[in-house]
Amino acid sequence: MEAYVRLGNESVKADATELKRLVLRGKNSSYDALGTTYSVSDYAFSKLRERYKAWTGESLEDKELVSFGLVDDKGKLTNAGALLADDSPIRWSRVFCTRWNGLDKGGGIMDAFDDAEYSGSLISLLNEGAAFIKRNMKTMWKKTANSRIDMPEYCERSYFEALVNALVHRDYLVNGSEVHIDMFDDRMVIYSPGGMPDGTLVQERVIDAIPSTRRNPVLADVFQRLGYMERKGSGLTKIINAYKNANNYDESKAPQFISSRVEFTVILKNLNYGENRDNKSEINDVSQAAEQYVQRTEEVFLNALRNNPYISRKELSKLLMISEDGVKYLLKKLKRKGLIEHIGASRGGYWEVK
Repeated sequence: MEAYVRLGNESVKADATELKRLVLRGKNSSYDALGTTYSVSDYAFSKLRERYKAWTGESLEDKELVSFGLVDDKGKLTNAGALLADDSPIRWSRVFCTRWNGLDKGGGIMDAFDDAEYSGSLISLLNEGAAFIKRNMKTMWKKTANSRIDMPEYCERSYFEALVNALVHRDYLVNGSEVHIDMFDDRMVIYSPGGMPDGTLVQERVIDAIPSTRRNPVLADVFQRLGYMERKGSGLTKIINAYKNANNYDESKAPQFISSRVEFTVILKNLNYGENRDNKSEINDVSQAAEQYVQRTEEVFLNALRNNPYISRKELSKLLMISEDGVKYLLKKLKRKGLIEHIGASRGGYWEVK
């Protein structure tokens, strides 16, 4: 017997992953509600507790892990619990981030300016993904009579909402893929595995008229309790409205949503790309100051390696007062420039400054 699923206005033969979805639907269940073999005693939820305390002002009791649907009555994590644990055992729950050089993935001599891979709790993935975007985007500004107006390349509300949707609504039955954030000169693309839960194509729908359909209702409920999303499913509308309220918005910069049988993609345009404004000299001054800061940081970094070639990343982080992710990024950047080389094994080797 063959099974078929809806794709847009037609029916197509279900593949193995889609058959699993059909079985879950027949049982009136979802992937995130299924039990696992992981014992709750082996995992911590510090990120979840921290956010819950900050949002509600209350401590998260252990018994609430059960009422939230993260732990079953036998002390085992559900898939939702496994995804929200600090050291998530679901290894395909990751976010890959890249700031590409140019308008595509082949930038020439240097393909990418920055890249990172994150794993762990969904809360960590959300925060790390948003931080990556923030450090790789610039903000223009213009003076007014008595103040100034900031004009960031991307609306924070929009990309944060897109990240929440990508993590909460992705199809975790697809275990050979992950969420991707690709930043180019003119746009940002946020990709997540899994199309629309109802099989329709988002590009053929009226965004404001799409009803709330939650592929992972347990995760959606937890994220609502944490203040990251609303029950009424207005995420895509929020992304659009935030852009429309930007000072440098026009219709050519409207967000785009594209889905297929296996993926959902949000395209956010760089609001400042191609702009030529009166405050160009002010923007250049800011860019030059930023470049000088980067150069000074690199010089300090190189001096630290010269003084102690055997210094560890953790020691560099403490010495320079930047995160270990920042240290990793700078080391990779300096290696790309040919300014440093690591000699010997990854553990126990040393740095050579050219």
